[in-house]
Amino acid sequence: MSTQTDSGTQVPPNIFRRFSVYLKDFKFAFFIAVVGMIGYSAIDVAVVAQLKPIVDDSLGKGDYEYLRLAAYFIVPIFVLRGILNFLGTYTIAWIGNHVVMRLRQQLFSRYIHLPVEFHDNNGTGQLISKVIYDTEQVSNAAGKALLTLVRDGAFVIGLLFAMFYYSWQLSLIFVLIGPLVAVIVSVVSKRFRLVSKRIQDAMGGLTSAVEQVIKGHKVVLMFGGQAFEDKRFAEQNNNNRQQNMKLIIAKILSVSSIQVIASFALAVVLYIASYPDLVKSLTPGVFVSVVVFMTMLLKPLKQLTTVNSEFQKGMAACVSIFEVLDQQVEEDKGTHSVDRVAGKIEFKNVTFSYPSKDAPALKDISFSVEPGQTFALVGRSGSGKSTISSLLTRFYDNQTGEILLDDILLKDMPLKDLRRQFALVSQHVVLFNDSIANNIAYGSEGKVSREQILAAAKTAHVLEFLEQLPEGLDTIVGENGFMLSGGQRQRLAIARALLLDAPILILDEATSALDTESERLIQDALEQLQQNRTSIVVAHRLSTIENADTILVIEAGEIIEQGNHQSLLAQNGTYSQLYNMQFDDELVAK
Repeated sequence: MSTQTDSGTQVPPNIFRRFSVYLKDFKFAFFIAVVGMIGYSAIDVAVVAQLKPIVDDSLGKGDYEYLRLAAYFIVPIFVLRGILNFLGTYTIAWIGNHVVMRLRQQLFSRYIHLPVEFHDNNGTGQLISKVIYDTEQVSNAAGKALLTLVRDGAFVIGLLFAMFYYSWQLSLIFVLIGPLVAVIVSVVSKRFRLVSKRIQDAMGGLTSAVEQVIKGHKVVLMFGGQAFEDKRFAEQNNNNRQQNMKLIIAKILSVSSIQVIASFALAVVLYIASYPDLVKSLTPGVFVSVVVFMTMLLKPLKQLTTVNSEFQKGMAACVSIFEVLDQQVEEDKGTHSVDRVAGKIEFKNVTFSYPSKDAPALKDISFSVEPGQTFALVGRSGSGKSTISSLLTRFYDNQTGEILLDDILLKDMPLKDLRRQFALVSQHVVLFNDSIANNIAYGSEGKVSREQILAAAKTAHVLEFLEQLPEGLDTIVGENGFMLSGGQRQRLAIARALLLDAPILILDEATSALDTESERLIQDALEQLQQNRTSIVVAHRLSTIENADTILVIEAGEIIEQGNHQSLLAQNGTYSQLYNMQFDDELVAK
């Protein structure tokens, strides 16, 4: 069962219980921290408690021996206090940092195991914000909040105990204000958690805005979007500021309210003290001690109320993080393990719709590809060509029909075994901020030699531009290969596929980013790569698939034509129109 905030955010009441699981592995460290913090607070209470004997005995009766004795012990006591403070503060910070490290690792691990659909539906900025900002809020809850809660909580309890020991009559007033303080803390806690959730959303929006502008910087410059982006970011930035100010207002009001209530208690004590007959055992030392105790209670009460905001922010962040950790990873129930397939592919009456769309991307698709054949997919943008390759690699699962690889249902294969059978070269090349050698060997690390990497680079015509780079294969390409041209990035992707040596090759418009000269060079490399392999070619330039064994023409998710290049031209249908249109465009370009 869960409660719901005003914003509609589900906040499970057992969220702290789930969070406390992360603290269980640090029981000994937590014990050390508690000992340090309670010891620190106990020394403070003990020192303040000496006001009574100092006032009544040393100053009131002229017994100065007690003052001399205190002078001998005060330095060792404060040295011990410093050691205990270090133990408590350092250990709690150590626990908090370990908790946030574990949460970040779990989030990252979940991100890379979640299905493609999750990443399609969640902005990158929001996901990054969870790893960076939300986990930091949890760290504050596990560190700063816990430190203040235990240390100042122990100090408050110690002061109350000392007060009741010296004068229970004067101290009784604090028992009466307890329920009022509890009500304020309860009401403010809900407000803290609600506003904290809004701050997290605002931070995610800020991260997304910055990420999009940095990635699309050239587009912003080319289309003069600086003013628009500046205005949009200013609105999000201001929203984040407003939410933070709401949190600060709630914090100030709660602290002020509790301190005002405490001041009423102090006022009552002063009033009672003005009538000596009401408290017959009241001495100057007792009076001064109780007043000082009550005054000193104001600061830890303020700290405890302030730390409540940190704690609630941490709990709201836990809700956000656990929402991701509770997401189901890719379904992988395959038990039919395979090492290397021959490459036979078969689609039987396959229909598929993307989760966010009603119209099917593929409608009752059926075809088969024999091992070693080249199979091309042709059609206008959005017709469903790339969807077929996404289903083959099980980035998505079809709703109806069957997809078989070597007569084995894809769902019956473990995902790792299945995806090992494919080498994918997409029109959207993904490179990592690493060396060219490591980008080529990605997925084959530890399995290939430097010579094999160099051979793949040579076949994919990477060496032609590699010789111009200062570090050669060890050149760092930058984030997503920004130091390289589109054609150079595409050649690296082809070299990666060559090195992987998978039995099935998927070329999703693999030569779309190449100029005419590069395309001619790479076409030769691709022809060598396609030998003795099943090849699925999603084609934009029809001149690259003239030698394909079978060509499927897809329109709105349906197969409208099927055959080889010559037979489809003879039909004078959609394929013929597309081919003639491109042929005419190429003649005009020449």
